[in-house]
Amino acid sequence: MATRTIAGKTVQVNDEGFLTVPGEWTKEIAIEIAKEEGIAELAANHWKIIEFSRQDASASGKSPTLRRITTGTGISTKDLFALFPKGPAKKVARIAGLGKPEGCV
Repeated sequence: MATRTIAGKTVQVNDEGFLTVPGEWTKEIAIEIAKEEGIAELAANHWKIIEFSRQDASASGKSPTLRRITTGTGISTKDLFALFPKGPAKKVARIAGLGKPEGCV
């Protein structure tokens, strides 16, 4: 595993840039990763999705799927794609400091 410094904190990441230790995640890291993903600012609905995903992953041991996120947050798939364009489940997982969701390429 590699390490990387994000928002002034050194964290462990895999080859695709996903944090491998969810406990190393901070909101500051989320903001920096979001910028890398082309999301200039995280609004309230972004945080709702990120926080749901972290709680769900903590309970299930894996990153939530797109369907699980939409069901759990009440945010439509269309809105999820607007908030996290081009692969929302993967982007949410990366920003939330979680592993890559199953089924994502």
